[in-house]
Amino acid sequence: MEKMKLKLLYSDLKPELELIEKELEQAVDSESLLLNDASLHLLQAGGKRIRPVFVLLAGKFGDYDIELLKRVAVPLELIHMASLVHDDVIDDSEIRRGRPTVKSEWNNSVAMYTGDFILARALERITEIESPRIHDILSKTLIEVCRGEIIQIEDKYRLDQSLRDYLRRIKRKTALLISSSCELGALVAGTDEKTAAHLRRFGYFIGMSFQIIDDILDFTASDQELGKPAGSDFIQGNITLPILYARRNPQIYQMLRDNLNQDISDEKRLEIVRTIRTSSAVDEAKRVSERYLEKALKELDYLPKGPATKTMRKIAFFIGKRKF
Repeated sequence: MEKMKLKLLYSDLKPELELIEKELEQAVDSESLLLNDASLHLLQAGGKRIRPVFVLLAGKFGDYDIELLKRVAVPLELIHMASLVHDDVIDDSEIRRGRPTVKSEWNNSVAMYTGDFILARALERITEIESPRIHDILSKTLIEVCRGEIIQIEDKYRLDQSLRDYLRRIKRKTALLISSSCELGALVAGTDEKTAAHLRRFGYFIGMSFQIIDDILDFTASDQELGKPAGSDFIQGNITLPILYARRNPQIYQMLRDNLNQDISDEKRLEIVRTIRTSSAVDEAKRVSERYLEKALKELDYLPKGPATKTMRKIAFFIGKRKF
């Protein structure tokens, strides 16, 4: 339901997004039946397609040309998809969006090569744009996303990590790709440098807010709403913002330490979820998300008023207030 509400906010882009959906299907097509099945399994799981949406909306601030914009939107979504399938291997995730993950449906090897294949397709697609600057921004973003994956592995099960550790991780995991979506959409459309810079910063701040809300929902939404067990982040050893705040309570800290990296029962998992959910940590994490949201909205104030700015503002509010 929440995803449907979000899609209504950018329903004006429906024809373009349907075109991008077809391009994504073509991009993951190959001569290998196994690769096709695994890639389509991931693609058909759906998603908010928030990165292509931001590419298109950013393009509205310049010379809007869907044929050019799709050459950026498709690779960015492919990179996001590749990172998801790799993430599921790293986290040993069985379920994503209510469906078995690629690694669960097949195995880790198929999942890793599927991710690599999708990533290679993204790089192939971006060469359709003859712009060293676009290639430079995308390659640097990709390097940082990969660094984020490594940092996530290094930070796993580290209950003593700092707020800074967490923020640098979600910056690379989520914010940079959304930031690049806005910037590249602007550049492809030929906007001026100031506009592109404001859009890049808007994407960064909204990406940070988006990921923090995601991490909160892991404790506040139900298994059904999430399409996976609530508290999965903690079970997989990913220490998120609600955990960082909750651990300041000595009793909660002890409970977290006793159960981290343990084969815990479902009853214990739900007890941990309830404990975090009813602590002050959720409200504290929300306040951090809201600060990023405010910064994102501030960037929109510098942009020309119009339908694109209005839609971006609505999406930003939705992301900041979404319930799952």
